[in-house]
Amino acid sequence: MSYHSNQSFKNKDFSKEPLEKSEYESCQFTQCNFSGLDLSGFRFEHCSFVSCDLSNIKVFKTGFQQVSFKDCKMLGIHFHTCNPFLLEFNFDTCQLDYCSFFNLSIKGTKMENCRIREASFTQADLSQGSFQGSDLTGAIFDRTVLEKTDFRNAQNFDIDPEINRIRGANFELSNLSGLLSKYRLRLT
Repeated sequence: MSYHSNQSFKNKDFSKEPLEKSEYESCQFTQCNFSGLDLSGFRFEHCSFVSCDLSNIKVFKTGFQQVSFKDCKMLGIHFHTCNPFLLEFNFDTCQLDYCSFFNLSIKGTKMENCRIREASFTQADLSQGSFQGSDLTGAIFDRTVLEKTDFRNAQNFDIDPEINRIRGANFELSNLSGLLSKYRLRLT
């Protein structure tokens, strides 16, 4: 496998001319189209993706180590299949609808100001992370570790405190209904 370091890729359509299978370190991808690509086995370390379309990419055994995504469209990605070794990524103002984070240990992950509709966080460890300002409509939290996770300004989440670990998580009074929805209470 080849190696790329400190390179910038801008306005590339990798769906037409695929990205070379490689290890990418400290690279920046800006306004690139990865939609539908198979990135299985690639490794990204200290990389950033800005305004990219990564919808429906395949990430089997893909390494993401200290990777940031900003303003990216990332629909339907099965992150639970990527390489868990030193897995670390953050998302800012991204679309993460229909993604799966099943059983991942991604402590401290930030998914801020994102649209994360119908995503699965079943059995994931998201402790000390942040969902500040994100829309979590239909997101599944089932046996999820959310201790010390920040949900301030988050919207439309439905978290059952009886089956998820939420000790020390931050919520606002205005969004507590997301913790009580199973009881069908009327909050005014």
